Amino acid sequence: MMPITVAECGEEVIVRKVGGNQEVRLHLENLGIVPGGLVTLVSVNDGNVILKVKESRIALNRDMAMKIMV
Repeated sequence: MMPITVAECGEEVIVRKVGGNQEVRLHLENLGIVPGGLVTLVSVNDGNVILKVKESRIALNRDMAMKIMV
């Protein structure tokens, strides 16, 4: 497993694990980022990422992105 920040831009990946405390995991789950789900890494800028989840684009800071393992 690796953090989503090291995936290739444009690559669709499967979320394997979501780390962090319960509040963080619940927030990411509400955004549609759940283990077994598909997300596409749109871009990375200084560790901050933009993800495509289903039909939405979501911007996450580096700390949040590092909790998403693919």
